[in-house]
Amino acid sequence: MSVRWPDSHGVNRTLLWKPDEEPGMRALCATDLSAASEAAIENETCLDCLGRIGIGTIHLVTVVPANVHSGMPGINLDRRRQQGLDRYRDVIAAAGFEVETHVVRGTPYRRINGIAETVRADLTVVSSRGQSPLENRIIGSTARNLARTTVVPLLVSRVEREADDPDVLREHLFQRILFATDFSEHADRAFDAFSYLHPATEEATLVHVRSSKDAGADSGPDPRERLAEHAGTLEGWGIETRIEVREGDPADEILDVEADVTPSTVVVGSKGRSRIRRLLLGSVSEEVVARAAGNVFLVPPPRAV
Repeated sequence: MSVRWPDSHGVNRTLLWKPDEEPGMRALCATDLSAASEAAIENETCLDCLGRIGIGTIHLVTVVPANVHSGMPGINLDRRRQQGLDRYRDVIAAAGFEVETHVVRGTPYRRINGIAETVRADLTVVSSRGQSPLENRIIGSTARNLARTTVVPLLVSRVEREADDPDVLREHLFQRILFATDFSEHADRAFDAFSYLHPATEEATLVHVRSSKDAGADSGPDPRERLAEHAGTLEGWGIETRIEVREGDPADEILDVEADVTPSTVVVGSKGRSRIRRLLLGSVSEEVVARAAGNVFLVPPPRAV
């Protein structure tokens, strides 16, 4: 069943409703209708991975910047935008998901976060064209701002950078996971994501990096023992697990492990809210999100009640 109605902002929304099925978890997929977005949204393997972790409903969101108008005379951008969303919607619905589309106007990352809260999304998916050949710390501005402000777990899906018709770089989103931990509450919260990721996960590498700041902390529990506890949990779910303890700069070492094991996705936790202005990533998480070759799954603090 397909239902259309204008929301409180006068925006057309479409719901493909399957009332006899449980909706499951909800994912918000942000798209600018570019080739990069299309690569992630229409990839059958990526969609299958989302289904494996329990996603039943996908909210497709595109944000029209406030300074963008409907188009030049003879060019109906609103219609072309809706046609693009309809095409994505049909592909996703054919894969067995409930689909709702949203077209809103404003600042992209703010509107995406707002809709994620409104629909109680369990995660947000955004595409990024990966590392820039000129400056490998640069990711798309919307992806970067979402990483710093997201209110729900964020999956940054990497796609080929230079290709005219790009493909995703790691289409099995959660099949092979690299989990980085400093044993903080933020990292423990990120590890809890395995409670719903594990049906799609076959292999996991758990890594802890000793930095210069850890000097004098040797009297604490052995990091290998702590990683082994996590590994036991994952192996109980049938996930083949290995552990790594390294020394050096945390971000550099995590990315070196990524290069060695080529995981589908790196899972990291972010820190809490800045008292100064907005949610900020810890420096290590920010480096990993910006520089990782593959996908990154960022787990933020819980929503404020």
